[in-house]
Amino acid sequence: VEAKIVLVTDDDFPQLLSPLPACPSALWFRGSLDAVSLASVGVVGSRRCTQYGIEQATSFSKEIVEADIAVVSGGARGIDAASHRAALKYGGLTGAVLGSGLNVVYPPEHLSLFDSIVEMGGVVMSEFPCHRLPRPSYFPRRNRIVSGLSSVVLVVEAARRSGALITARIA
Repeated sequence: VEAKIVLVTDDDFPQLLSPLPACPSALWFRGSLDAVSLASVGVVGSRRCTQYGIEQATSFSKEIVEADIAVVSGGARGIDAASHRAALKYGGLTGAVLGSGLNVVYPPEHLSLFDSIVEMGGVVMSEFPCHRLPRPSYFPRRNRIVSGLSSVVLVVEAARRSGALITARIA
């Protein structure tokens, strides 16, 4: 995967991230950072979600992109994937923030989803070097970036102890 890097000191670094207390010093990315340069809505939720949750993530993401606002999420199974897919289906922009390096597609079945995000003008990004394997501790770090890029965070479905609620708490 051919990735680019943007440093916090660069003009094209996402400005919404700069004020974060734990702002990443660099982001590796594929696609266009323009997708997350303006206000976005974070749509997050459970990996093990219900069909109702998928329907709600799809419905909300459709409305968000039809209002010319990007959808940002974590690229995970379940609600995240449904929100990214809906943004693409309805002609909007979406940004996926990964908890691994860009050359380590996680979850592996989302390779075509991430490629579609890039092809449709969105962005797939990570604060981790390209070959970094996912670790449980990386996902809360990813969540702070999802939150930082979002003017609003919508939690569709989440367990009491979940990454989605971490994202909401950070927001």
